[in-house]
Amino acid sequence: MSFTRKVIACAVSLGFVAGAGIAVAQGANKTITTVVKITGETWFNRMEEGVKAFGVENPSVATSQFGPPKADAALQGRIIEDLIARKVDAITVVPMDPSALEGVLKRAMDRGIKVVTHEADNAKNTHVDIEAFDNKEFGARFNERLANCMGKAGKWTSFVGSLGSLTHVQWADGGAENARKYPGMTLVDAKNESFNDANKAYEKAKEILRKHPDIKGFQGGSAIDVLGIGRAIEEAGLEGKICVIGLGLPNDSGKYLESGAIQGIGFWDPKDAGLVMNKIAQLLLEGKEITDGMDLGVPGYNKVSVKKGPGQGIIVVGQAWIDVDKNNYKDYPF
Repeated sequence: MSFTRKVIACAVSLGFVAGAGIAVAQGANKTITTVVKITGETWFNRMEEGVKAFGVENPSVATSQFGPPKADAALQGRIIEDLIARKVDAITVVPMDPSALEGVLKRAMDRGIKVVTHEADNAKNTHVDIEAFDNKEFGARFNERLANCMGKAGKWTSFVGSLGSLTHVQWADGGAENARKYPGMTLVDAKNESFNDANKAYEKAKEILRKHPDIKGFQGGSAIDVLGIGRAIEEAGLEGKICVIGLGLPNDSGKYLESGAIQGIGFWDPKDAGLVMNKIAQLLLEGKEITDGMDLGVPGYNKVSVKKGPGQGIIVVGQAWIDVDKNNYKDYPF
């Protein structure tokens, strides 16, 4: 069975019927489909909770979420092509590589489909890009925590899901800019790619530990980077001797926070991001304006800023970051 046919089969199993737009949910007259970087990852499982919750709260809208079996922009593009053919009303997408999806998203817009992106503030072919916060500030925030843990001195490195993952690169750049305040900090082998794979992050972290046995800090980008790095540090018996700060979720990261293999994580709630993406898509479908200072009714997005995007669309920015460490990660049950 081809990949596209598998997607269609999955859609049918969820109550969708080919040739009928996507949705046949009782009472639904609009369809909003979310496309994520990879299916099955904890981050996007949590996001799907928000996607489903929006559908429950708004029975006139049928919502669903799909993602490729591995983090691959080409596979995301194939899913979106299928959704265009099925004439969904709106597509919300978290691109693996925004530039790689420009063509297919333009085709969606040309067909009258509303497009909402997330983590893609360089996307030209989107009506609205939603950012949980200013990305360089978020990266600087990671790095300031890392610097304090390192005593503001020593070698450190950064990880990204991929060099095409715009927000991850922005966080790494924001971290590097912040570290320049501290002459004693030295960035080595920046922007290691994990491809959203904890095993790849683990192997890369082991490689860096061999190459730089005196390294003092790691800044993670993908939500699973800290898991791979933490595992490598535990195996090397370096808990508490090397600082690790990065994107992560509390349930996944808890055991490494407890062991001292990582010192802290930051995140925004993917469930809330799923809600906000779908809410913005609904506003677009209703022809409503999204304005500066608007309250979207979701924590962290109660007073959003709105600015012109690089294309015809706008960028909506929230204040949704959350910082946790060993002392408070249990306050967030996901």
